[in-house]
Amino acid sequence: MGLASLSANLLLVSFIAYLVATLFFGGAVKGAKSEASYRNHRWGNVGITITIIGFITHLGYFITRWMASGHAPVSNMFEFTTAFGMMLVGSFILLFFLYRTPSLGLFALPIAIIIIGYASMFPRDITPLIPALQSYWLTIHVITAALGESILAISAVAGLIYLVKNIDMTKPSRQRFWIEAVMFTVVLVLGFVLSSTTFKLTGYEAHFTYIDKNQAPAKIEYHYPPLFGMHEYEAQTPGVMTPWAEMPAVINAKTLTTFVWSVATGTVLYLLLRLIFRRPIAALFQPFAKKANSQLMDEIGYRSVLIGFPVFTLGALIFAMIWAHEAWSRFWGWDPKEVWALITWLFYAAFLHLRLSKGWEGKKSAWLAVIGFVIIMFNLIAVNLIIAGLHSYA
Repeated sequence: MGLASLSANLLLVSFIAYLVATLFFGGAVKGAKSEASYRNHRWGNVGITITIIGFITHLGYFITRWMASGHAPVSNMFEFTTAFGMMLVGSFILLFFLYRTPSLGLFALPIAIIIIGYASMFPRDITPLIPALQSYWLTIHVITAALGESILAISAVAGLIYLVKNIDMTKPSRQRFWIEAVMFTVVLVLGFVLSSTTFKLTGYEAHFTYIDKNQAPAKIEYHYPPLFGMHEYEAQTPGVMTPWAEMPAVINAKTLTTFVWSVATGTVLYLLLRLIFRRPIAALFQPFAKKANSQLMDEIGYRSVLIGFPVFTLGALIFAMIWAHEAWSRFWGWDPKEVWALITWLFYAAFLHLRLSKGWEGKKSAWLAVIGFVIIMFNLIAVNLIIAGLHSYA
């Protein structure tokens, strides 16, 4: 078996392990009769053991893919997203042993599973690095940024648990609306996985030529029916659907098409779930958050930001600037990815300011943590895929 095949199999094992561990954490939460049994339930111990096994195989995937490619596997969307999922699980394992709260695993592992499922929709081929990526500073920058984001993601998990437990789901309110909006966003990601898998199984392909942002002829292949066409596009596949509109060169029409299909599929899926269960999606998870200690979740959320923020600062700003100077001879260029990294940094700086000087704790802090993760995911999904820039290779 080659290293590439071994790497793929190890990733699959970790994915399955996280699924199984989630079930055990659910059993620990539902089966606990007291605070002591909740923190030390045997199913919770089994769950964390399986999670560690999954993390080790996930780390094995990362190492074997690195060996197979000859460079750190963080150079495209598939590699970065799977690495992000791995670091999120690693951050959860550390915090679990500090706080012994199974609810954290019950909410954190499904997010990691969705992230890995999202990653699997991108090409997995090992390809040579373009010149701008052939730098050890890229490796340092991306790995450190992903680690910081993964720790910040745990703050969002803790915040989500806090909100699901403490928001009254029986009465319409602004807070219930917004927590349900967060659940809707999660379902949209599932819509991407579902729609992408469906069209992949059907073998759909549509080939186009177009003029790229450098005014050069280029080719592109769609795996969804093309709702939007690239700049000055021309269809090369007979009988293909005519795009609704032609996009300017700064917009990646292919990924915009993918985004719209994903939103449509996710919306239909969300409506079906609401029709089947006849209550908000957030209300379905409330029984699994009731045994969580609200004060503990607030502390986990705050401490995760305290740790994750300086790590993110190093990776996404300082190391990124060093790499940018090496690759493009400038520290800062207002590229869309750079702008959103700055927005993310400013948001978490504001989070800490409001927490320390204004006393924003409890629900306010939890909402900020969840919003911060939404900003991170917007940067990962929308900015990477739709807006053209120097990071478009990702």
